[in-house]
Amino acid sequence: MSEPQGSENTTRRMPVLEKPDAGPPAEDELGQSASAADYDPPPAVDDASGGRGRFWSVRRVPAGIVALLVLVGAGVLLYDVAAVRAHRPASHWRGSLVRQLAERPLDDTWVLVGAGLAAVLGLWLIVLAVTPGLRDVLPMRRTHPDVRAGLHRSAAATALRDRAMEVSGVRSVRVRMGRRKVDVRAVSHFRALDDVRADLDATLADGIRGLGLVRTPALSVHVARPGRKG
Repeated sequence: MSEPQGSENTTRRMPVLEKPDAGPPAEDELGQSASAADYDPPPAVDDASGGRGRFWSVRRVPAGIVALLVLVGAGVLLYDVAAVRAHRPASHWRGSLVRQLAERPLDDTWVLVGAGLAAVLGLWLIVLAVTPGLRDVLPMRRTHPDVRAGLHRSAAATALRDRAMEVSGVRSVRVRMGRRKVDVRAVSHFRALDDVRADLDATLADGIRGLGLVRTPALSVHVARPGRKG
């Protein structure tokens, strides 16, 4: 069999593409990243609701409990009413309940206790209906009108803790992530505490901006020396 021409000792040169000058690189020769001031997050998208509210919980457990109680109560009452319509005697519990409600005064202890429990239950349901819930999910900036994202507080705390552990001199870090404030407590085993605190302030401030949250929480940093053993 004959070989195709140019199959031996032939090297095909690839075309060379010229890349325009894109300016100074993001990292210098020492591998240091760009400063926090160069961070430019994508612009937020404004919608009808502003996209700044918290995520609403579906309240599956409270809704399921209320629906089950209403279903059981309505079913028992409907069965008793149907039995009376079928010329059968009413249930003993219904007659006793009607008699107690007719004979007990309004200032009776059990009447007040029952009214208090009903009022507390109703207030609890109203609070659940008018509040969004999902306090552990922090809303993020919307960069697309059809997409809305949220970040769990535990995940945000873990990300900030990893950033804090990169600071020289930090031995351990505890991050408490709130909806309005981030409390950071670090232990430093060398370097001056003021220097470590300054580096933590800069690093964590950049980390908070990188989370892309709608509401930037305040930052509180505390640095201490490790305690003596024994």
